[in-house]
Amino acid sequence: MKQSQLLIPTLREAPADAEAVSHKLMLRAGLIRQLASGVYTYLPLGFRVLKKVQEIVREEMDRAGAQELLMPAMQPAELWKESGRYDVYGPELVRLKDRHDREFALGPTHEEVITSLVADEISSYRQLPLTLYQIQTKFRDERRPRFGLLRGREFLMKDAYSFGRSWEELDETYRAMYEAYTRIFTRVGLDFRAVQADAGAIGGEGETHEFMALAEIGEDTIVVSENGTYAANLEKAEMFWEPPAGSGEEAPPMNRVHTPGAHSIDQLREHFGLEASAFIKTMLYLVDDRPVAVVVRGDREVNETKVQNALGGERIELADDAAVRRLTGAEVGFAGPAGLEGVKVLVDREAAAMPSAIAGANETDYHVENVKPDRDFAADLVGDYRNAAEGDLSPDGSGPLKFYRGIEVGHVFKLGTKYSEKLGAAYLDDSGRRRTAIMGCYGIGISRILSAVVEQNYDENGIRWPEEIAPAAVHIVPASAKDAAQMELALELYERFRAAGVDVLLDDRDERAGVKFKDADLLGIPHRIVVGREAAEKRVEFKKRSDADKETLTADEAFDRIAKRN
Repeated sequence: MKQSQLLIPTLREAPADAEAVSHKLMLRAGLIRQLASGVYTYLPLGFRVLKKVQEIVREEMDRAGAQELLMPAMQPAELWKESGRYDVYGPELVRLKDRHDREFALGPTHEEVITSLVADEISSYRQLPLTLYQIQTKFRDERRPRFGLLRGREFLMKDAYSFGRSWEELDETYRAMYEAYTRIFTRVGLDFRAVQADAGAIGGEGETHEFMALAEIGEDTIVVSENGTYAANLEKAEMFWEPPAGSGEEAPPMNRVHTPGAHSIDQLREHFGLEASAFIKTMLYLVDDRPVAVVVRGDREVNETKVQNALGGERIELADDAAVRRLTGAEVGFAGPAGLEGVKVLVDREAAAMPSAIAGANETDYHVENVKPDRDFAADLVGDYRNAAEGDLSPDGSGPLKFYRGIEVGHVFKLGTKYSEKLGAAYLDDSGRRRTAIMGCYGIGISRILSAVVEQNYDENGIRWPEEIAPAAVHIVPASAKDAAQMELALELYERFRAAGVDVLLDDRDERAGVKFKDADLLGIPHRIVVGREAAEKRVEFKKRSDADKETLTADEAFDRIAKRN
């Protein structure tokens, strides 16, 4: 590749609306360009990286025994209605109608399509187990696309689906996919963690793990024990807990207290002169349009996923101000569990064990002291309904929990029969009995990997690509395109690398040396050969992008350094 002939529109400054480091650098390096909010074009070097990631994914999926196919992006709405997800998926599902007024959706995922295919084509136990995968563009109408490729409305994804005869076969496939994902994310150069996760909108009947690339820009919180044996995302994270001694002590009667304008825990702390742990807060939600009150200690946060799962709900949303007034008779900030009627009450086990607490009085500008669980209000359910907090003990006893930020780059699910039952994916066993196939689902965000890798591999000058997915292995930079000796040696090296099958980029532009070096740092190709003043003696400057040090080598030595690595 000759740089003078490539579309690499580098920028000195990133657009003002680019927030994430990866977004800024990929725009500046001429790897991507935005067409619309959350929709990007991959320019030649960016597309080369994307293809290399796909090659790694294909190699490891094939090695794990999966077969590649390609399914339609446009899916009949009837399939989504049959699975029950057409309404549940929400506004992120891109819906459309054809000229005959038939409803379709642009696929954000392909459980329905693959299950329908298998239902039509698989009939015997002899055809199972089976794992199929594709690499294809997906569509999700994100409310707030942001951070470039990290949260887009159109993105490239690998999704795989397994069909088996038993849960034991699913376990085997799940382990094979888990191991394949570990190899994939290691090969692309990511620092990642596999964590226990919640299945979310895809659902399922078994364990699920997310693969998280560690990065401060990540929108997910990873909870890890001190020695690393326990790891989960915040939605799923549990903690060790036992009732404190003395939780059964008697408390004085409830006492109503005037608390004008004290809506928040911080304001209540100031009013009463107590720590947040002395209060309980009552959060009102609508779960599938049914009102629910969740009671947690004042220094804790409600885990909406745990609440939703405890109730078997499909949707959860915080009650708006009008709903709070209707349910409590008070303004927001004064809800409490005592005297709350017509609402299902879920009490976090920690709050349920408090000897007494201060809670809202369901009356504007009033709270109640000495509220005692069980005595002053009843719980419909008691359980773990709060987020883990740093310093909590891990559930496996492996030390206190620590928090990290992460980018989800992969997810593996045990679906069980969630889709195969509804869409008729069944087979006849060796006795001629009809059996429902046991499914698994395995996704990787191909395009998201690019941003995740850049978030972990950059410095103040630009990107530092890991070798296996870099757009080229070596960048040849003649200091002066006008110097005949420099250009002759640069072209000689360029042709030698090409003949050896090494991806090489030659900066043959008639630009100042400083401009070339800045662009080379920005593009981040792992190895650089600078052809300069010693070109006539066949000597060059050799530098790794990740190192500050440079070496002077013969052209043959520089060639061997790279050729032997490929």
